[in-house]
Amino acid sequence: MRNIIFAIFLFIVTTTVFAGKVPDFRLQNLDNKTVSYSQLKGKKLTVIDFWATWCKPCVRSIPKLVKLHEQYEKQGVQFIGVNVDGTRNLPKIKPFVHSLKIAYPVLLDVNNDLMNKLKVTAMPTLIIANAEDEIIFFHQGYRPGDEKTIEAEIKKLLAAAESADEK
Repeated sequence: MRNIIFAIFLFIVTTTVFAGKVPDFRLQNLDNKTVSYSQLKGKKLTVIDFWATWCKPCVRSIPKLVKLHEQYEKQGVQFIGVNVDGTRNLPKIKPFVHSLKIAYPVLLDVNNDLMNKLKVTAMPTLIIANAEDEIIFFHQGYRPGDEKTIEAEIKKLLAAAESADEK
């Protein structure tokens, strides 16, 4: 019974469309350059993944996101990693990113400002925004198989974006 209630809760959390927009935030990248969301966002969709080096589910989910990035980047989908480790772990982040072969931009939210603005309360949290920066998918946590849900959502949202482009 507990598993059923938990499954229903997860379904509601992962499928609820959260009203709101991604602000045109500015954060530092791994090369200490300040970049803005508008510089990085995708033409059709932007996938923002909030993660930390100490978060085991984050570490398990990132290789799946790397594969999805490789698969969808040429279709107008940009992935952005947002690390929330804070200043204490800064020296560890760049080697960590390289070890996981993350090819998409990784930004540092050392004071958790963006995390708080977007009401991120758990790690990992994945947000998908459309071309108008509207948050259209919000997913907290990671369990094996979640990448299939995320990919299905990307496919659905890409199809909707392409349908809108044809009109």
